[in-house]
Amino acid sequence: MTSAVIRDMLPGDAPAIAAIYSHYITHTTVTFEEQPVSADEMQRRAEAVTAAGLPWLVAEAAGAVVGYAYATPWKPRSAYRFSVEATVYVADAARGRGHGRALYAALFERLRAQGLHAVLGGITLPNDASIALHEAMGMTKVAHLPEVGFKFGRWLDVGYWHRLL
Repeated sequence: MTSAVIRDMLPGDAPAIAAIYSHYITHTTVTFEEQPVSADEMQRRAEAVTAAGLPWLVAEAAGAVVGYAYATPWKPRSAYRFSVEATVYVADAARGRGHGRALYAALFERLRAQGLHAVLGGITLPNDASIALHEAMGMTKVAHLPEVGFKFGRWLDVGYWHRLL
């Protein structure tokens, strides 16, 4: 398991978070964003999440942010208010060390304590590592959307995984 400390995001974490995410934007299809995101933009996004009363967590190891996870409202309609979408990213150099699982475990516990009921996670397919993480966290595949994204010159599918808290 990870030796990282899981904690709430602090404003000074935004540059590291932006760097982690921008790697995935420019080198992978796991996110459908296509332009790197600035630290200021990541800070703005984090503030929007926490202003909605939802957690944004980071994993810190050896004094560096090595990953992050957060939840956003699933849909804006009031009947969805107990459902969220969870997101997790781990620095490329820190993958495979349990940081993603530790982040999700802490996030899910926080969401449960807040009275939330269901959590969903979207995965660009194929992505065996992300599928394994989501299923290790007790999530099951509930949807497969063919060719809903287009990045790096190809059509991409998205699957959704779900679990009750």
